[in-house]
Amino acid sequence: MKWLLLFTLTVLSECTSYKVSLTKKKSLRQNLIENGKLKDFLQKHQYNIGSKYFPSEGATLMSDQPLQNYMDMEYFGTIGIGTPPQHFTVIFDTGSSNLWVPSIYCSSSACTNHNRFNPQKSSTFKGTNNTVSIAYGTGSMTGILGYDTVQVAGISDTNQIFGLSETEPGSFLYYAPFDGILGLAYPSISSSGATPVFDNMWNQGLVSQDLFSVYLSKDDESGSVVQFGGIDSSYYTGTLNWVPVSYEGYWQITVDSITMYGEPIACSNGCQAIVDTGTSLLAGPTSAISNIQSSIGATENSYGSMVISCSSINSLPDIIFTINGVQYPVPPTAYILQSQGGCISGFQGMNIPTFSGELWILGDIFIRQYYTVFDRANNQVGLAPMA
Repeated sequence: MKWLLLFTLTVLSECTSYKVSLTKKKSLRQNLIENGKLKDFLQKHQYNIGSKYFPSEGATLMSDQPLQNYMDMEYFGTIGIGTPPQHFTVIFDTGSSNLWVPSIYCSSSACTNHNRFNPQKSSTFKGTNNTVSIAYGTGSMTGILGYDTVQVAGISDTNQIFGLSETEPGSFLYYAPFDGILGLAYPSISSSGATPVFDNMWNQGLVSQDLFSVYLSKDDESGSVVQFGGIDSSYYTGTLNWVPVSYEGYWQITVDSITMYGEPIACSNGCQAIVDTGTSLLAGPTSAISNIQSSIGATENSYGSMVISCSSINSLPDIIFTINGVQYPVPPTAYILQSQGGCISGFQGMNIPTFSGELWILGDIFIRQYYTVFDRANNQVGLAPMA
C-alpha cells in the first residue's frame, strides 16, 4: 500500500505545471497617444525593431533591447521577488533571456511611478559587485545584479540572478504599463552569464517537463496564460505540429514560404523566423513588408503608423505562413489592429544586416492565432490553432 501511495504521488508530481495569468492592458503606444507624447517620442527616437536581435556595437552585458519593441505590448503578468515577495508587472519575453526590474536606487523619472525592488526588505537577497547595462539605442538602463527568490505562479525559484535598475532612459518609460522584463529565450543569449528564470526552475526540479506554453486570448482582458512545465489541450484544436529550432538562442525556426492569394509575397526560397512573445507585431525585411503594405492598401500617417480603412478588412486575404510543411493562415482580422482611433496594419518593417538573410518576427499577432509550446527538452516549437 505504501508503494502504491508513493507511485501515485510520483505520477501526480510528474503532471505538475504552473500557470501565470496574463492581463491585457493599454500598450505604451496607447498611453503615449492619450498623453499627447507619441509624436515627440517618435521624433526623438529612431524605431528599428530589428535592433533587438542584432545588438549594436558597444552594448554591454545584456543584449540591445530597444524599448520600441515593447511599444505595442498588451499582455503582462505579475511576479514576486524577495522574502516577503515584492510584486512587479513584467513582460514574459521569449525574445530575451534576462530578468530585470526597477529598484529603489533608480532616481530616473521613469521609475517614480513603477514598483521598485528594495533589497533591504528581503531576507533572502544576496548582492553582488557586478553591474549591468541594457542598451536601448537611445540610452541605457544601468544597474546592479543580485540574487533572490522569484515567485512565479506558485513556483519559488530560489537563488535567481536578476538586474536591479539604477537609471532608466528617458521620461517615456514613465508611461510604460510594465515594470520590468522576464526573458524566456535560451541561456546562450543571456548577458553577464545570468541563468534565465526557466532554466533555474528546471535545474532545481521545480517543473516536471522542460517546456512552457503560451495562450494569448484574442479579445478578453483576461484568460491569457503562460504555463510552465505543461501543455493544456483545452486551449487548442487538432494536434500540435512540431517545428525544430534552427538556432538555439532565440526561439528561431525555418519558414518555407509566405503567400497571399496563393502567390509568394515573401520568403519564396525559405527564411528564418523568431517566435517572440515580446514583440506584438509581425515584422520582416523592409522591402517585403513594403510589398505587403501596398498589397493591403495601407498608407503611412503622421505618426509613422500604416493605416488602413476599417471597412476593407472583410475584403482582404489571409496571409499564409507555411512552416515545416503546414500552413498557418493569419486572417485580416488578426493582422489589422482595430481601436477607437481607426485601423492600422500589424506588419512592421525592420532593418537587418545583410549577412542574416531574410528574417521574420512572429509576434503576438501570430501567437494569438496559434497555441505555442516552447520545448527546451527537444529544441522545438509546437503550434496548433486556438480552440
